[in-house]
Amino acid sequence: MVEMGGLSTVVGPVLFKAACPECRERFELSAGALRLAIGATRRTTFYSFTCPECGAAVRKPAGERIIELLTGGGVSTLRLHQTV
Repeated sequence: MVEMGGLSTVVGPVLFKAACPECRERFELSAGALRLAIGATRRTTFYSFTCPECGAAVRKPAGERIIELLTGGGVSTLRLHQTV
């Protein structure tokens, strides 16, 4: 429940729209179905999920805006650290 200016609003679970590059299906996923990895470079910063239609493991790049949306929506985040 979110309270704004004395008004209470019930907020449902956050759903994210996604598409599978393998089977081309479009669907909505809950925060629990997505994983976000933040690395030191664009190549190592991505989000991933398993396609609910075909079962393919999907990995897509995540820019700043995607990171904001996913973290704000409660997606689990793994911060990757470079070892020396």
